[in-house]
Amino acid sequence: MQHGLIKVASAVPLTKVADCTYNIQQIENLIAQAEGKGVEIIVFPELCVTGYTCQDLFRQTLLIEQAETAMLMLLDFTRQLDIISIVGLPVVVGHQLLNCAAVIQRGTLLGMVPKTYLPNYCEFYEKRWFSSALDMQPTEIRFAGNTITVTPQPQLFATCDGCMFGVELCEDLWAPVPPSNHLAVSGADIIFNLSASDALLGKHHYLKSLVAQQSARTISGYVYSSCGFGESTQDVVYAGNGMIFENGHLLAEAERFSLQPQLTIAQVDVERLRNERRCNSTFANAPIGQMAHVVRAHTVQPRDFQLIRRVDPLPFVPKTTDSVDRCEEIFSIQVAGLAKRLVHIGCQTVVVGISGGLDSTLALLVCVKTFDKLGYPRKGIVGITMPGFGTTDRTHRNAVDLMHSLGVTAMEVNISKAVTQHFSDIGHDPSLHDITYENSQARERTQILMDKSNQLGGIVIGTGDMSELALGWATYNGDHMSMYGVNVGVPKTLIRHLVNHVAEHGVDEHSKATLLDIIDTPISPELIPADEQGNIRQKTEDLVGPYELHDFFLYYMLRFGYRPSKIYLLAKRAFDGTNGTVAYEDEVIKKWLVTFIRRFFSQQFKRSCLPDGPKVGSVSLSPRGDWRMPSDASAALWLKEAEELS
Repeated sequence: MQHGLIKVASAVPLTKVADCTYNIQQIENLIAQAEGKGVEIIVFPELCVTGYTCQDLFRQTLLIEQAETAMLMLLDFTRQLDIISIVGLPVVVGHQLLNCAAVIQRGTLLGMVPKTYLPNYCEFYEKRWFSSALDMQPTEIRFAGNTITVTPQPQLFATCDGCMFGVELCEDLWAPVPPSNHLAVSGADIIFNLSASDALLGKHHYLKSLVAQQSARTISGYVYSSCGFGESTQDVVYAGNGMIFENGHLLAEAERFSLQPQLTIAQVDVERLRNERRCNSTFANAPIGQMAHVVRAHTVQPRDFQLIRRVDPLPFVPKTTDSVDRCEEIFSIQVAGLAKRLVHIGCQTVVVGISGGLDSTLALLVCVKTFDKLGYPRKGIVGITMPGFGTTDRTHRNAVDLMHSLGVTAMEVNISKAVTQHFSDIGHDPSLHDITYENSQARERTQILMDKSNQLGGIVIGTGDMSELALGWATYNGDHMSMYGVNVGVPKTLIRHLVNHVAEHGVDEHSKATLLDIIDTPISPELIPADEQGNIRQKTEDLVGPYELHDFFLYYMLRFGYRPSKIYLLAKRAFDGTNGTVAYEDEVIKKWLVTFIRRFFSQQFKRSCLPDGPKVGSVSLSPRGDWRMPSDASAALWLKEAEELS
């Protein structure tokens, strides 16, 4: 498992009912293809060696013996292969016939998993031919040249590099308490399901939801393979479902109703799943019940690693298919948070600093939506623009236009004279554009907002976002402070998306034009005078790095606890320039990753005294919620690994 990733496959071979020789050849072909693609574990459909639809032919001694002969052929074929293969076949154990999954590697039968729940309703009659695992005792048998114990006890299989997996068969998944529940809490990272689920109108959507939910509930990878073309269509049809899920998210799926063999491959991030389980106290407290028997797989040669997973460069931004609903949900969370605060303190006045930038724009939009929801007049929203030494005509115009078009109370307070006086008071040279020069302006603006809110009997709404908090890109006791911060759970990449959503779906044409121009304006604190042409000189992303990179680093570091080397690996894939993404050279990614780590650790003190604000997504920096970190923690381990990346 390099970087905690393991490559798995769901295979759907062509089938001839009761022709074990043909079927095993089809299985071998797909195993060979998968081995060539670096697949480490592959699963096939239920009873794929004989075909699922043999019906009363399962009572024929010849078919049962031929299935074992076919397994001998398969074991011989895999003798030099590292790939672990899971295939389905009927197996006689004592006086019972069991529907089993055989786990094989390098010519060895590692284990045999019998099916627990046998469907015997509607079109299914499995109890006519098979016994359940619940009906048997652990029994040692000799099968295909191997001596193994077939047992109803839970079985886990451990690869040589530490991945643990379990197996269940078809109806097991549909049971009220699937075997995979016990396997997962016993340590299975991935569940493989050999299935024979027929195609019925509407069933596929339900099945897909079922697999997704089981993967999510067990915080596991779930690899599902169901039989397809070649099974008997005497009464039903099999569509050939191949699906790979990871914690409820679909990684890959096969083409249904294909007349050709299907090989569906994906990389499951086992490290990600284990991190999720460690963070989830509910999972950790789940009763294990009967302990699972662990079977060790063979040691294999190291494989060449290649990342094949698609990595989203904008993990915080909703995808096109559900963008509108997600944006509305985010606004609903922000609005509900602010509404509760206003109702609780009996306040109908808020004060917001409006700069003409993205953050203050989103905060203003949230205030407008909140006041509309509460039935408060928008004039209770006091927007104050505070031009200073670095304010450009473009941002000033957008700030003023937006306040007027949204119908809020608009005020303007120029801070230049006050800050100049402050420079004189503390003996600072105003020609020296250092941190004092910049922070004095930020604190003057916060003082105006705070004092104005006292004067009006309102509260100051914070505009700072989660990306700025992660980087510490905020003036302590300046724009860092407010009475309620509506944007604290929203990263910069998402803010741009939310503002664009409102521009496209929620305002008049004049406001839309203003919002679109704000989106196109370079991100800047505007604390340094503009250039000779009046354009923004101080561009944030030139100083601290691209926000899309920092948001990417933030997501994977906090959400899954990844180390710098893995974040770097994923970032190189996400920002390789394919699929319309921005391309960054490896050295550029490394440079800003080091910057992110250094700033993230050094700026925790600003997050430790963060004002109240709503959590929006799965990542939060609130010191009272998701992220509790000592302000003086050392970054040495993370920086060392990041600086040694190549």
